[in-house]
Amino acid sequence: MASDLEAKAKEAFVEDHFELAVDLLSQAIHLEPNKAELYADRAQANIKLNNFTEAVADANKAIELNSSLPKAYLRKGTACMKLEEYETAKAALEVGASLSPDNSRFATLIKECDKLIAEESYTIPIIEEKTTTQDATPKDVQQQDDLLEKPTVAVTKPKYRHEFYQKPDQLVVTIFAKKIPKESITVDFGEQILSVSINVPGEDVYAFQPRLFGKIVPSNCRYEVLSTKIEIRLAKAEPIHWTSLEFTTDIVVPQRVNASSVTGSQRPSYPSSKQTRDWDKIEAQVKKEVCLLSS
Repeated sequence: MASDLEAKAKEAFVEDHFELAVDLLSQAIHLEPNKAELYADRAQANIKLNNFTEAVADANKAIELNSSLPKAYLRKGTACMKLEEYETAKAALEVGASLSPDNSRFATLIKECDKLIAEESYTIPIIEEKTTTQDATPKDVQQQDDLLEKPTVAVTKPKYRHEFYQKPDQLVVTIFAKKIPKESITVDFGEQILSVSINVPGEDVYAFQPRLFGKIVPSNCRYEVLSTKIEIRLAKAEPIHWTSLEFTTDIVVPQRVNASSVTGSQRPSYPSSKQTRDWDKIEAQVKKEVCLLSS
């Protein structure tokens, strides 16, 4: 019974067995997939395990099933703060506060969000140059060698293939999933999160929840379900070139894209070798120089 699994999950959570709690709640959700509280509780367990993108996805599902559940907004706000998505966190916490005005945790977290948003607005990032191979010290070279010698870990092939391309103001993600009913697909946008869930009855749930390379404008993002794919359009917060779809800890110098330089029908001009030359004039100039040298 789902209720028995839920009770065992709560016991596991109290005893700090968070992985067990997630496993038990997942089993309960399989039996009772429309109970919002189960997703909200699993979100909390995922937060404890630092699985923040999974926590956001669970919180979003709980909100979808029950938009009046305060703890779902609390979980989403907490996880988004951990992901440094303060605007998204604040929006979720404000809704939760309106549903549960006596819960002081909402006010405390909203205040913290405001402080972090202000700090983020006035922070000037310091970009350090990567060490090149020529400038690398013996220690750096040894560390690189150590990394190369590490055994390769096998990666499970995802159920659906995805790819992306970008324009100056947006990035388009395509997930190649054929003949999936629209009602089986859930897509959510955060300040720096894309959450895609495909839940087809009788099949394992597909979840694609990357933390994105850069920030987006959730209100301007869109998606379309087609017969052979899901096309997702992410509106970039800044017109910079993304070197990858997912966030990376590597220090990368953002390259700002000039939208006007890549639009329109203008073609780049190249120097031409077919230039008209006055050979008589050139010959006269040469003769003049020879006469000057011989005099």
